[in-house]
Amino acid sequence: MKAAERIIVALDCPERKAAEIARFLKGIASWMKVGMTLYYKSGPAIVAKLRGMGHNVFVDLKLHDIPHQVQGAAKAVVEAGANMLTVHASGGLAMMQAAVQGVEEAWSAKPAKGTVLDRYHTDARPKVLAVTVLTSLDDAVLHSVGVAANSAEQVALLASLARQAGCDGVVCSPQEAAAIRALWPEALIVTPGIRLEESGADDQARIATPDAALQAGADYLVIGRNITNQAEPGFAFEQIVHSIRAA
Repeated sequence: MKAAERIIVALDCPERKAAEIARFLKGIASWMKVGMTLYYKSGPAIVAKLRGMGHNVFVDLKLHDIPHQVQGAAKAVVEAGANMLTVHASGGLAMMQAAVQGVEEAWSAKPAKGTVLDRYHTDARPKVLAVTVLTSLDDAVLHSVGVAANSAEQVALLASLARQAGCDGVVCSPQEAAAIRALWPEALIVTPGIRLEESGADDQARIATPDAALQAGADYLVIGRNITNQAEPGFAFEQIVHSIRAA
């Protein structure tokens, strides 16, 4: 992939700003991420809007419920037009298997004419990624909620379950990317917690620079505020792309 294709722009902002940024980045960025705040406010229509601009859309809702609910939710997210979606690995093997089944059901069924799925249906089945340990958590927080393992051990355990469940890959911090790549060579690895040298950690605990994450084995980098909070998002995006190429 080209450097620009590896960056997923996190649109963690109101719909008007999200749409404006997506328009600025049309033809420059390949991927947009729709998280809970934007999706719950704007609904599935925001996915169709971004797909209509030519972007791939990563719907990051971190599904976590009983298997039946997760299966239905995963199916609905695919029908909304998502190219990738997330499920919490901590929900267990059966729940992740249900998410994969929901995606398969939506993708293999003939979509109704004129629907979002009908307009954007391709041969590439949407990817299911298992969220391992949130990048905002450190070992102390894990221990406080009863997880005896450290973050690296917990990520490896959950990644193994995700692989068994038939997921396409994982979401993990850049600090665990190399270990996951060794454990699961064909996994699709998406890493949030990406920060530039000059930026702060914000609410993230386990972070890395873009080039460090890619060198560790990440396929995609989720980058939000370092692009979306800038006066010129397109320029900020290009600067990150240039830094990746240089590295």
